[in-house]
Amino acid sequence: MREEYDVIVVGAGHAGCEAANAAAKMGSRVLLITMNMNTIAQMSCNPAMGGVAKGQIVREIDALGGGSGIVSDLSAIQFRMLNRSKGPAMWSPRTQNDRMRFAEEWRLLLERNENVSFWQDMVVGLHVEGERVVGVKTGIGVDFFAKAVVLTNGTFLNGLIHLGEKQFGGGRAGERASHGITEELRELGFESGRMKTGTPPRVDGRTLDYSKMEEQFGDEKPGKFSFWDTNPLSKQRSCFIAYTNPETHELLKEGFDRSPMFNGAIQSTGPRYCPSIEDKINRFAERDRHQLFVEPEGWNTIEIYLNGFSTSLPEEVQLKAMKSVPGFEQVKMFRPGYAIEYDYFPPTQLQHTLETKLISGLYFAGQINGTTGYEEAACQGLMAGINAHLKVNAEEPFILKRSEAYIGVLIDDLITKGTEEPYRMFTSRSEFRILLRQDNADLRLSSKAYKLGLLSQDQMKKCEEKQHGVVRLRKALGKEGVKQEDANNVLTQLGSSPVSQQVKAISLITRPGVGMDELAKMNSALSELISDAEEKHEDIVIQTEIQLKYEGYISREEELASKMERLDDLRIPDLLDYRKLSSLSSEAKEKLSEVQPKTLGQASRISGVSPSDISVLLIYLGR
Repeated sequence: MREEYDVIVVGAGHAGCEAANAAAKMGSRVLLITMNMNTIAQMSCNPAMGGVAKGQIVREIDALGGGSGIVSDLSAIQFRMLNRSKGPAMWSPRTQNDRMRFAEEWRLLLERNENVSFWQDMVVGLHVEGERVVGVKTGIGVDFFAKAVVLTNGTFLNGLIHLGEKQFGGGRAGERASHGITEELRELGFESGRMKTGTPPRVDGRTLDYSKMEEQFGDEKPGKFSFWDTNPLSKQRSCFIAYTNPETHELLKEGFDRSPMFNGAIQSTGPRYCPSIEDKINRFAERDRHQLFVEPEGWNTIEIYLNGFSTSLPEEVQLKAMKSVPGFEQVKMFRPGYAIEYDYFPPTQLQHTLETKLISGLYFAGQINGTTGYEEAACQGLMAGINAHLKVNAEEPFILKRSEAYIGVLIDDLITKGTEEPYRMFTSRSEFRILLRQDNADLRLSSKAYKLGLLSQDQMKKCEEKQHGVVRLRKALGKEGVKQEDANNVLTQLGSSPVSQQVKAISLITRPGVGMDELAKMNSALSELISDAEEKHEDIVIQTEIQLKYEGYISREEELASKMERLDDLRIPDLLDYRKLSSLSSEAKEKLSEVQPKTLGQASRISGVSPSDISVLLIYLGR
């Protein structure tokens, strides 16, 4: 079966689905190879999408024509906008999802893409000619050939599951590990490492007493991820919060001597910001309780995901400790939590397109690059799929700057700094988070996606309507006057200082506590203006309010971004021998030689490269 494709994608997790969908939408003939057609887009850990910074990534994926936002909306059972009490740079959308529907919707989306073909098998090796990948080898002896290959192997590369003192080979519960690829990549000259992640137990929701827990509702007016044609939820399912206690902690400690976390069985690095329950009670011994989030796995299933109770302790210890949690006295466990170790490849071995430096046409995306989280994986898959298609067609690569998207921050961090622990995105990782808000992802990125062929004309038109609507509303608010008494009637109720004369509406919106709803109460003309804008596009009003309130901060960040982009425009010659630049520090020579940055901006972000080292490079470049 000598089948030939433009792009082969190995693995059908979040990264693989986005990669296959993007390359195929752009016109490539794509083959998606997965070990199990029934686990496409499986939510291996928690049944949720988004969250702090991760929600911004999902909206960016959606603005770029990816599928994660649409699928999240179609399978959502609850929607919450996190951090609403903070500034809009911190607002982060999150959905609780129906696990089975999420996987089904992703599969249906891929099946509707005529350029995507499927093959169920394990990939055990690559076909490489010289320094170029030309195809893959599968476990049953079938070879497939392509001009580009995207590896999205998740936790399957030599995956090893730990449960107490027991160990099993596997990529996740019930699925075998993948062998052969790591060994072949090492032979080709790649450096690899090991990382760890884990997952909590799943329990029977019928055996829980929810009256002893705190109910966690979705938003009263739920939003959605996608900028396009999905609908917000009309009904939602609640989550709940429970708490551990000193008895729980003592019961867990009884199993510490049998914990692979503490007896040396696990030596690889796990995610710092999602520690296991045993790690939490060990590191934060002064705390007498920890939050547990009781999350339903779907609309109709009785299965519950116990977020916050990630563990690899023996199963009987897990169950005994859970029963000490109020509301869990009669709990039945469906399956225990476990830890998993797997191979990854330090991402400094990649270019910004996610193509490997060693092998042309070979791309890595997702946990193979040392990241953690569905959202981080999905955005890498999207970018790898886009760039694989562009490479195949000899077109310019598509690279997002740090000032353009969280996706740009994530990839630049990985390529430039590398990672020795599972990388997770946070708003604090971006120096431009006021620019990179979740509400304006479409305004930032959709024109780029349209040029790439990832968005339709109708979708681009909807984005332009929003953009034009914001401009019109800003102008109108700048012209519309508010009488002194009309303004003061509302301002007094808000505890805001009164005005002494008639003012323009635009001058009031910058005051704390004054939003579009408050302006609408000041006179009928403003009410009609705001109402008309909302009817044209649901996001015009909120977008205008944010732009006006934070105009000064936005301008400052745009100025900073412009300065940094000037460094990013200064290209460094390929294969520059840094050891010959005697004025560079020894550490800078070592790090610059390893990373081989393409621009001065990238060089400035490498750990160990100082401002004086950048000055040396500036002089060398004649600047």
